[in-house]
Amino acid sequence: MSHTITFYKYQGAGNDFVLIDNRNLAFDAKDEVLIERLCDRRFGIGGDGLMLLQGTKNFDFEMLYFNADGREGTMCGNGGRCLVAFARDLGIIKQQTAFLAVDGRHDAEIHDNEVNLGMIPVSSIQRDGEAFVLNTGSPHYVQFVQDLQQLDVYQAGHAIRNNERYAQAGINVNFIEQEGLGYFVRTFERGVEDETYACGTGAVASAMSVAIKEELFGNVEIPIRVLGGQLQVSFNREGNNFTEVYLKGPALRVFEGTIDIS
Repeated sequence: MSHTITFYKYQGAGNDFVLIDNRNLAFDAKDEVLIERLCDRRFGIGGDGLMLLQGTKNFDFEMLYFNADGREGTMCGNGGRCLVAFARDLGIIKQQTAFLAVDGRHDAEIHDNEVNLGMIPVSSIQRDGEAFVLNTGSPHYVQFVQDLQQLDVYQAGHAIRNNERYAQAGINVNFIEQEGLGYFVRTFERGVEDETYACGTGAVASAMSVAIKEELFGNVEIPIRVLGGQLQVSFNREGNNFTEVYLKGPALRVFEGTIDIS
């Protein structure tokens, strides 16, 4: 038996998502096959992931995030920013919000189409050779490179994500290069298993890696350019403790519609 569901498509710096208002719990969050099909760019709507906006106690809403492979994912920074814009467009919030995600509480502000999203504090930074490994809501590997524009990010990222150390749990792989006063970042995302136009938690991990490499302390703000646009990452650093972490960037509705599902 088939029926239709209403969906919304949002993008944040080119990271695109299928969004569903699931406050009535009509959508089955455990249907991995359906979620994967909806994210498919040929047989579904198309997106780097799917998010459900749900009601919850003590917060404005709850964010459930699923990777394009249909499995529930860890925190998605650009997805979180898009869901804040979605909540504003639905009339749930105005300019400020506190919502619940898989890694806990997130505070955010939205002005026009710019969302400044609070991220979790970070205090554990590991090294893997020259690369940095840290969890900013999702696990990330950050490697500084030269001539990033020419790098085969799919091939290089796929090899690291699937090596002996990371293959089982998976990791997102970021390549970063300084440009002007900011940095250029490209990311191979697990779950999508390909390069994406942006990765919010990856931008945060990359900015923190810059702070360690360049020995930046106190209140730090770092511009991060991604393939899909411009992001800003800010935080306070004392030792290897990163607090007051914010990810700022655009979040826009692209279109909405209905789709038949069976």
